[in-house]
Amino acid sequence: MIINDKGTIGIPGTPWGPKEREIWFNRQTIKRSYQEQVVSKIEQIERQMDATLLVESYGSLSIDPDKYSLWALKSKHWQPSKPTVLISGGVHGYETSGVQGALRFVETTLSSFASRYNFIVTPCISPWGYETINRWTADAVDPNRSFTKGSVVEECQLFMNYLAAQKTDIRCHIDLHETTDTDNSEFRPALEMRDAVTQELWDIPDGFYGVGDSDKPQAEFQKAIIDCVAQVTHIAPADESGRLIGEPIQQHGVINYPKKALGLCAGYTDAEYVSTTEVYPDSPKVDDENCILAQVAAITGALNYLDGQFEN
Repeated sequence: MIINDKGTIGIPGTPWGPKEREIWFNRQTIKRSYQEQVVSKIEQIERQMDATLLVESYGSLSIDPDKYSLWALKSKHWQPSKPTVLISGGVHGYETSGVQGALRFVETTLSSFASRYNFIVTPCISPWGYETINRWTADAVDPNRSFTKGSVVEECQLFMNYLAAQKTDIRCHIDLHETTDTDNSEFRPALEMRDAVTQELWDIPDGFYGVGDSDKPQAEFQKAIIDCVAQVTHIAPADESGRLIGEPIQQHGVINYPKKALGLCAGYTDAEYVSTTEVYPDSPKVDDENCILAQVAAITGALNYLDGQFEN
């Protein structure tokens, strides 16, 4: 039985094969427009910021190459003497404020830092996931475990190829994400069925938190991000066991992951300053605009801190 009596795909205890993945894919539907909500904004940015930014396509997804072109926004007057900052969004397409936050930063704030940094901004790494409001790719793979050498995930492979072609030393990488209620209600149960591996559920933190790299935690850098975001929205408290999403809290609003070992986007480069933002859009205390502003604040807090670390 491929669809069981609970309406879920697969047989408990048996990992998915090609047929189950096909059924899962056929259940996905387009829920919003990448062209209208993302590409049109990139086109407007290109018109309005032509003097300072280059807009480059770094490939397209084979599922629909005409529809799912991938875009990067890059400093036009590149100076090798400046530190390079990478901002990525939409690794998980369903995490809306990561995509919109990256675009809003470019629209409103990037210019105030343009004299001090080279920027690469990839606002929506997973456009099919954005349209279907999905954590996975069309092949039912989590892209944020696939930023590794030889990755077969197109979204990751094209992103990594583009960065390699820039031949620049990335000093800071901010990867914009969300933690949503659907992590527990939809995506972790689906992961359990797909892999036939029991998944632990945890309380979804109510508020913003950041994820540092356990190999290079940069505690003061993470604190600067949290302090800036706290001016915009609330910071998630630790649960009763002193954890956030099952991980021990390192400081107020911060946990750490071994990012490179896990194949996470924020672990791909060798940047010494890295952070993954986590916004909680389902909180009754926030709305869509507040979530976008929190992402912009996280980037701003990071760059303000780096102003004191990098001597240009």
